Amino acid sequence: METSITTLENVKEYYGKILSGSKDLKTSACCSIESLPPNHREILSLVDNEILDKFYGCGSPIPPAIEGCTVLDLGCGTGRDVYLASRLVGPDGFVIGVDMTDEQLAVARRHRDPQTKRFGFARPNVDFRQGYIEDLASLDIKDNSVDVVISNCVINLSPDKERVFAEIFRVLKPGGELYFSDVFSGRRVPEELRSDPVLYGECLSGALYIEDFRRLLARLGCPDYRVVSKRPITIDNPEVEAKAGMIDFYSMTVRAFKLAGLEDICEDYGQTAVYLGTIAGMPHRFPLDDHHLFIAGKPMLVCGNTAAMVNETRFARHFRVTGDRTHHFGPFACAPAAVKETGGDPCSGGACC
Repeated sequence: METSITTLENVKEYYGKILSGSKDLKTSACCSIESLPPNHREILSLVDNEILDKFYGCGSPIPPAIEGCTVLDLGCGTGRDVYLASRLVGPDGFVIGVDMTDEQLAVARRHRDPQTKRFGFARPNVDFRQGYIEDLASLDIKDNSVDVVISNCVINLSPDKERVFAEIFRVLKPGGELYFSDVFSGRRVPEELRSDPVLYGECLSGALYIEDFRRLLARLGCPDYRVVSKRPITIDNPEVEAKAGMIDFYSMTVRAFKLAGLEDICEDYGQTAVYLGTIAGMPHRFPLDDHHLFIAGKPMLVCGNTAAMVNETRFARHFRVTGDRTHHFGPFACAPAAVKETGGDPCSGGACC
């Protein structure tokens, strides 16, 4: 416990006092270089520069179709993603931002009323709460109360990641979604690097080994998560490279759903799904992940897990799914994009394309 407290205090010091803005970071791990959707860029043009200048993140973890939803942002910092989600959920939705750093929250809070006016809302639809993402209960975030949990390059900073993910699945409603961007590693980070405050603050030495992440989610009852995007992280700082250059780091955006009955491999039940083209900004296609691309109006074969993800969640009104799990036809040929690129078995007529 003492080690965890020390780690959290080091992170608070790094992001609250050592860094004055994203320009002070030593690597690109906590900086987003992903291109934002046009509607997101338009919203961010209405967000105050102070919020943007002091924001740290490694992706764009705002999923589509969140209008009217309750969204929880873990490690919200100055509130960039909170305000972005605020506009997207609209006046009937609500966004909660959680962070432990005084300086970051001070920025987020002082812009609440001005941003409400800029968005044309009659009243604020955001709330910022100070505390730890490992203990959401102490912040009065109740069981089964949140539609979508987002986080942008923060969970890697937690010294107790299993508790974070357990809390996430506690607060998510059935059918709710975790959609987050973070730093992952291709091997386990050596223990001696985990105690380095600079490497930890730069979102590197706290990175989860991707296979340990898979095992962790499985223990919590989520055997199937989906990678939305993945890019390698380059370490351009010689000092950091000397310490951690043997490890391959990746910025990944991942989604996982709180669904009962998911299986640990894709199984074939003869189900099909048709995307109706009704998600805002996505009239022609909807990418569920890096190997499931739905074409509007086209029936596509899907595995049982994918059928549940589009039929037992907030996406249900945007899809027409036929079939159930009455008849089983064996494993579903559902390979990630990377496997197919290297000559693996292709998906036969399904959404894996």
